[in-house]
Amino acid sequence: MPDTLAQPVSHTLEVKHSRFIAHATPIDGATAAMAFLQQVAVIDATHNCWAYRHGQDYRSSDDGEPAGTAGRPILAAIDGQGFDRVMVVVTRWFGGIKLGAGGLVRAYGGAAAECLRTAPRLPLVAMARLRLLAGFEDLGTLHAALPAFGADKRDEQFDASGVCLRVELPADQVDALKIRLRDATRDRIRIQDDDQDD
Repeated sequence: MPDTLAQPVSHTLEVKHSRFIAHATPIDGATAAMAFLQQVAVIDATHNCWAYRHGQDYRSSDDGEPAGTAGRPILAAIDGQGFDRVMVVVTRWFGGIKLGAGGLVRAYGGAAAECLRTAPRLPLVAMARLRLLAGFEDLGTLHAALPAFGADKRDEQFDASGVCLRVELPADQVDALKIRLRDATRDRIRIQDDDQDD
């Protein structure tokens, strides 16, 4: 799994009198990415170029620079540094000397890459969702086992036969949780994958 950012970061770069400031932040989707753009874009700057990646969803913008010289290099920096769920905005103030297409690619991509290279990382953890069906006699055992495996309760519904508990936990903990519950309850708890969204 790739990493995301632990916190928003920024980096400044000067190339032939043009000033570039890269701002990067973790995001939870396209809406958050566009909100960050509105927050950090500088209206009187020459360009506010950007890119984000959130899983298979990604976009970029050259914001008036020649096509492919800003947004795509920023996205390439995100991917090249092994990040996901990240938005990067690179703001440029023109310094009077044209950089050419290659110079723009290096400046935008370089500002984004250096900003991300030095940033504190937060590993993304693959999560799994389970439905746990247990009788009342196993309720205490079930609740006692969950914290040790990093399981968060998402929903709990009772009926005459017991409880249906929906949990989310790191995918690499699923097998260990199943073994613990099987051993502690003599295999009375039924465990199912839960692909139902809230």
